[in-house]
Amino acid sequence: MDFLKKFADNNSEGERKSEGSGSGSGEHKSSSGGNFFDQAQNFVNEQAGGGKKGEQKEDALDKAIDYVQEKVFKQGPQDNESAAEQAKDGAIADFIRDQYKKNTGKEFPVTEK
Repeated sequence: MDFLKKFADNNSEGERKSEGSGSGSGEHKSSSGGNFFDQAQNFVNEQAGGGKKGEQKEDALDKAIDYVQEKVFKQGPQDNESAAEQAKDGAIADFIRDQYKKNTGKEFPVTEK
């Protein structure tokens, strides 16, 4: 229930901000944009560890994986990934760390956040 209360509080703050913006479009959007369902999806994604907040918690290996996905595999911008995409990148990073340790006997030089 705290989760729903937090979402409702965040959503109502966004609506109050947009009412004072004077856009005149008649639509009530929060400062982050999108309709209610888009905002709900973004909120759930951030609570699950995705979005911009999740990107801030990445270590150097995660950022390197994002770079390869974006530049080499041409998968588009990696700066606002979903929670599922973050989890996939985490699994790749874990695999790299495990293989490095298995082959060298040492811990991977970049510590996990």
